Amino acid sequence: MPDISVVVLAGGKSRRLGTDKALLRIRGEWLLQRIVNQLAVLTDDLFVVANESEKLRALGVRIVPDARAGGGSLIGILSGLQAMRYERGLFVACDMPFLNLELLRYMILLSPGFDVVIPRIGDELEPLHAIYDKSCVSPIVQALDRKAWRVIHFFAMVRVRYVDQPEIEAFDPQHRSFVNINTPADLEEAACLLEQAESHVRRKASKSSTAGR
Repeated sequence: MPDISVVVLAGGKSRRLGTDKALLRIRGEWLLQRIVNQLAVLTDDLFVVANESEKLRALGVRIVPDARAGGGSLIGILSGLQAMRYERGLFVACDMPFLNLELLRYMILLSPGFDVVIPRIGDELEPLHAIYDKSCVSPIVQALDRKAWRVIHFFAMVRVRYVDQPEIEAFDPQHRSFVNINTPADLEEAACLLEQAESHVRRKASKSSTAGR
């Protein structure tokens, strides 16, 4: 598998949620720690982009501040690109409880020869579940300089590989990879889904144990 950095973006304002997404807990588990632990198997260069490093010290990973003032996802991506050890980076948001390692590995394998690898479902793109190459730095700076804040505003200047719905559904038929938490209702729903997934794993383990006796 190609070498890749992993960048977790944890700089959102969380206005609708009413609590700091970077410190979010689901069923007693720190979500950001869960994401870091899950993605650590993909790389030896994993870090979090966030401006308040002290509150995230317990993660035990590098914390990188925004490269520019103003916030926003595009600045977070730029900050990650400039701090990466490798030429390509997998970027995810800090509020995604159901990341799918097989889908992510598939995207990494697709990435050589492209500047961006991004999932697309219908007309919807997932810019915070995507791979970006360091070659995107200059186009992103140009977009920011003209106050084009949306992530997709620099795509016309780079080589983009869209990962379309049939490819996604080979690994994640329910599209749970892209679930994120913006409201208290989202948090409650994610907790229920997580409980269901954990119950399913326990039942499978129990059946396997019984069959082996």
